[in-house]
Amino acid sequence: MSRVHRSRPVLVEEAHRATTFEIFFDLVLVFALTRLIGFMAESLDPLTLYQGLLLLLWFWYAWSCYAWLGNQVRADNEPVLAGMLVAMAAIFVAALVIPQAWERHDGALSPPLTLAVAYIVVRGLHLTLMFYASSGNPQYRRQAWRFAATTTLAWIPLLLGAVLGGTAQTVLWTVAFVVDYGGGRIVTAASSGEVRSGAHFAERHGLVLIIVLGESLLSAGAGTGLAMIAWPVLLAAVFGFAATVSLWWLYFVGVAPAAAKVLTSASPRSRRRQQLASDAYTLAHLPLVAGVVYFALGIHLVLASLTDQPGHPSGEPMGWPATAALYGGTALYLVGRLLFLRLTVGGSPGQLVPIGVVLLLLPVARILPALAALGLLAASLAALVLYERLSRTDRARRLSAS
Repeated sequence: MSRVHRSRPVLVEEAHRATTFEIFFDLVLVFALTRLIGFMAESLDPLTLYQGLLLLLWFWYAWSCYAWLGNQVRADNEPVLAGMLVAMAAIFVAALVIPQAWERHDGALSPPLTLAVAYIVVRGLHLTLMFYASSGNPQYRRQAWRFAATTTLAWIPLLLGAVLGGTAQTVLWTVAFVVDYGGGRIVTAASSGEVRSGAHFAERHGLVLIIVLGESLLSAGAGTGLAMIAWPVLLAAVFGFAATVSLWWLYFVGVAPAAAKVLTSASPRSRRRQQLASDAYTLAHLPLVAGVVYFALGIHLVLASLTDQPGHPSGEPMGWPATAALYGGTALYLVGRLLFLRLTVGGSPGQLVPIGVVLLLLPVARILPALAALGLLAASLAALVLYERLSRTDRARRLSAS
């Protein structure tokens, strides 16, 4: 024990990059997100979709806190690694009980209470590691105390909601998130924090997004179940894959490298770098990740409908919830991308056009067979990628000629 007390935090340097342990941590988070997809797929009513979104907000904020921590002290430093391992175990437990997150049990530890306690463990460990990382840094120690005030306050409605259940649980858990996240935003805005490594911070967010995109394919593929695979299902899988590749291209080709350059070029102690990290990455990446989750839910439902309706090769028209998940998730992703662009390299008003197109196609997709609705979305995203690629090539050609 004395060895732990004598150990000093290993501070991150500007050249620091994401460690394999941090990627391992991200994988556990994404496992929780895939469990959310299964939870929402079981019941597509608006309340369930909102409850899924609420849990998604929880997990994203918890992950963001550890991403900020890993930018202050190395995650592979023994005390930090040990704390994050316990947090990973708590996230894993929370993910396992997500399907019963709103179910009442007679046992001493019901699923809602298990989820609430697991989340408290995750956030409590983050606070503990913040205090450890603040050794010798009074400014960071004050920030940790401010975080602790709002975080622990949020635990009251969190536990009350888990005990009461029903509508009260949804309302109180919403209040808990608003207090926790809102308090964190206020503390961050009021502090003069430091993003020690811009490259590390950008890389962490890019890695978690690409893992979410990859896991979305696995979760969507689960919609086929164990049924005999027929050509409509295979075609739908190809459409889903093409749409996912388009989403990858729209972020990782051109946009992400340019944004990372803006972040790394700002001074580590400048207010500009902190605002970029807080707004463009912590905030704007939330709709990106949430969009992928709902997009994957939509593909999951399309594939499930095709396997459940062998007499209808192209599938029946999807209901409003399923169509909204597929097209609304895509629009949400594009909104996050636009916000990310505007906050970093700047975005043109023309970026609103593809968002509007996807939303306008939503009622059209509602009356189309499921396979055609997915194909229409894949074609729209592919057209957007082609347009942006040609536009980028044309701009480069004009610059080289001038």
